[in-house]
Amino acid sequence: MLAFRYRFHGHGSLRYIYSKGRTVRNRSLQLRYIANAKREDSRAVVVVSKKVVKSAVKRNRIRRRLYEILRRHWKAILAPTDLVLTVYAPEVGTVPAQELEEQVLDLLQQAGLYHLEPQSDKID
Repeated sequence: MLAFRYRFHGHGSLRYIYSKGRTVRNRSLQLRYIANAKREDSRAVVVVSKKVVKSAVKRNRIRRRLYEILRRHWKAILAPTDLVLTVYAPEVGTVPAQELEEQVLDLLQQAGLYHLEPQSDKID
């Protein structure tokens, strides 16, 4: 799971990204992002609506899978950037891990936020 300091706290901090952020999207995920010069570190949040998946257990599993992908590639993401990863398809919960990781990295590359250098698997 992504460390607490790299995640958003409260819905109020998302308003700015929703109003001013830029967006890239594929068929099942959307990445909304904006540079945040007020912070040293990037922040991220994964949003899975009840409209997409009714079961809280399944929504949390999707969230954990996406946070883990972000955690493994966190050092390669340009900082400081605020990221909102929104899920639009329930299939994200059953997609193979490698395919899901490719989708997330593709969104980050489309946004111009991802360096293709090899990174270590651990962050603070």
